Amino acid sequence: MKKTFTINISGTVFHIEEDAYEVLQKYLINLKNHFGSSEEGKEILTDIEARIAEIFIEKAANDQRVVSIEMVNVAIEIMGTPEDFVDDEEKEEVYQPTEEAKRKRRLYRDPDHRVIGGVCGGLGAYFNMDPVILRIIFVVLLFATSGAGFLAYIILWIAVPKAKILHSGSK
Repeated sequence: MKKTFTINISGTVFHIEEDAYEVLQKYLINLKNHFGSSEEGKEILTDIEARIAEIFIEKAANDQRVVSIEMVNVAIEIMGTPEDFVDDEEKEEVYQPTEEAKRKRRLYRDPDHRVIGGVCGGLGAYFNMDPVILRIIFVVLLFATSGAGFLAYIILWIAVPKAKILHSGSK
């Protein structure tokens, strides 16, 4: 004969065996420690408890609703442990862009930040710097190199494509 407790999980009453109760209680305490006592953590715990109650209802035979250690283990296996959550979070934080993502960065003329052709605005966006600095460099090159700065600007104006602005409106 096994000792049972009556518990309420997410508004549903269950009878649970003593050993199953201890395992479930340790699991919920671990989750509470992992997610903390913030509003977001409490909301996550409420959702997890609701899902555990759903699992117990699915697994319960008839209307007895006696939760065994096997049912608790199945629920924990389905829901995962706090250690599983830590592994997932670490994987998300260690994201490294692929070579393909690095290659997608292209140089365009910027029509929104242009004075003449948008070359300096595009170079500024590409190199993450103020286009005014690049304009000053081109003017200095214009006078210092007898027009080489002007020639370089014209070549870039012709060679670098204009950035196209995509509108997401309905037609």
